[in-house]
Amino acid sequence: MALVSKTRDVFLWCMSVIYLFAFASYYVQIPGLLGDNGILPARVVKLKEVNSVVDFFQGEFTLLRLMPFIGLTRETGMDLLCLLGILLSFLCMVMKSFRNSVEYSFLWLLYISLYSVGQTFFYFQWDILLLEAGFITILVAPLNMYIFFWKTAPYHHHDNITLFLIKWLLFRLMFASGVVKLTSMCPTWWGLTALNYHFESQCIPTQLAWFTHHLPNWLLRISVTLTYVIEIFLPFLFFSSIRHLRMLSFYAQVLLQIMIILTGNYNFFNLLTITLCISLVDDDFFRKRISHPPEAKSIWNRVADWIITIVVYVFLGYVLVVYFTLRLGPGYTSLKTQIAFTKKEFSDLLAKVVPITIYIGAVALGIEVLISFVRCWKNEKGLVRKLFASVGVTLVAVLAAIMFAISLVPLSYLHKEATATLWPEVKEIHATIAPFRITSPYGSLERMTGVGGRPEVIIEGSNDMKAWKEYHFLYKPGNVSRSPPVVSPHQPRLDWQMWFAALSDFQNNPWLLTLCYRLLTGQKEVLQLMDDNPFPDKPPVYLRATLYHYHYTSPYIMSKKYSKDSWWVREKVSSYIPIIDKNDQGLLQWLQQNNIFEPIDSQSNANWLMKSLTAIRELVGQPDGFLVTISLFCTGFVMNVTKYFLF
Repeated sequence: MALVSKTRDVFLWCMSVIYLFAFASYYVQIPGLLGDNGILPARVVKLKEVNSVVDFFQGEFTLLRLMPFIGLTRETGMDLLCLLGILLSFLCMVMKSFRNSVEYSFLWLLYISLYSVGQTFFYFQWDILLLEAGFITILVAPLNMYIFFWKTAPYHHHDNITLFLIKWLLFRLMFASGVVKLTSMCPTWWGLTALNYHFESQCIPTQLAWFTHHLPNWLLRISVTLTYVIEIFLPFLFFSSIRHLRMLSFYAQVLLQIMIILTGNYNFFNLLTITLCISLVDDDFFRKRISHPPEAKSIWNRVADWIITIVVYVFLGYVLVVYFTLRLGPGYTSLKTQIAFTKKEFSDLLAKVVPITIYIGAVALGIEVLISFVRCWKNEKGLVRKLFASVGVTLVAVLAAIMFAISLVPLSYLHKEATATLWPEVKEIHATIAPFRITSPYGSLERMTGVGGRPEVIIEGSNDMKAWKEYHFLYKPGNVSRSPPVVSPHQPRLDWQMWFAALSDFQNNPWLLTLCYRLLTGQKEVLQLMDDNPFPDKPPVYLRATLYHYHYTSPYIMSKKYSKDSWWVREKVSSYIPIIDKNDQGLLQWLQQNNIFEPIDSQSNANWLMKSLTAIRELVGQPDGFLVTISLFCTGFVMNVTKYFLF
């Protein structure tokens, strides 16, 4: 079994980069989203007052509850936590000595503190995935501490156990992402037509999405089929002892994530998934094979590995041909495929497979623990060192077993019969720790949106209810002539929520009323999150919102509906928010009920820390999140490269 010391170092570096992206993207949006004059002020979130250490652990788990003790408001406290997160993650990125359990504990604590007051704008799957991956990273990272003048070892025999937890998280993420597409009973996923709509209807597509949307239908159907294979079947190879099969699953997962990155702006989500994929490789993947050749196997082991590998490839071929009826199309110029099993057959199979995944995970974890103990007694010299290493492995094994057990609860959500088989004690523990987001359920793109047209909410302002001007956002579609942007790894959270808002009515998205009020009053913090202000001199008197359906322009048909420079064509569907003004009684009543008009904390007695944070914010403002995240990363990367070659 190859070592994973280098693998662990690469994983920790990547997690530092992900944290850097997350904190930097969060910081540039605080005033407009969660600031005192933002859309959903964080100050309206009720947090239990802290009067003792016991109080802190009994209420919401956020450092923002401690801000009054250092003289900070809720908004400036969030600025402080974000800046600390940016600084600490940057140091972890450029300095190996900072990549230890203590630093990653602080990063996790800072992010969950910010997450707890993020409200609608921060309840995304990638946020909870980062929290779970970040917590496991605390266990993966070394302590790098001195105990009685003795420095703890940078690498441990139990590193493969903690990396197994990352692998298990990746398995749950990918397997669930594939399964929920079918359990949702979405007709586009069952009909293998989901990608006919996805590239057009996703939140913030890239320019490449326009081209992939116009690929031949048969190729898009094959892509959906391969997505099922990659997400549902290949994750079981994560636990294979045959390196070739693990590498097959690794490359397949990474390829899928790269394709998603190229066609859609999903912030750091796909980069985080690729980071989790590092748990599938070992040090042989990173080392120079000429100077460090991998450990050779006996001829019989190699024969057995190749037989098993052939069996796996035959099985995957069988799945494609039998269950997805893959075959050549007419003229042998295309491929045809369709799902050959029924929804009931899939549900019955899932009821059997989910418990099997639990057994596979438990056995794989047990093997990793056994390997760690063997390494302790084989590689350590002297009885004392063997015993000391064994104690470390035992402690980590217990923690890993607990983490594994509570993760079974969200995994069991994939089928109701699996949920019934779990021990009640495990469910109770999971419910107790749920606020800490140590483990969560996953599943992306459960139902395909945009069938019949991509819904978009367009906000317009006017001074006379005759001439209306549109408010455009920085990234989401609006102006039909503007090309789709590249914005990852930054996440423009207002643009994302506008996408969700278009999928229902404004009664289900009441924060839109606050957005409208901020536009009617010309609130600069909110306007900085949007494109050019169509009312630069003074805010409009009236505001309305209209629902449109957007479609990509066609490369084959020259229509009078759009010019040759257009990327989109749109059609009006209905009124979304009726005409309102800033004195609308219904609007004011809602704002009052939700404490939007709650008095803002005075800064007349601001201390040096608050003045410093305020000065930094006034200097920085709310810059382009993409430029900020990329600039920070490039700076750190150049420092890493310079240090590698010079030191």
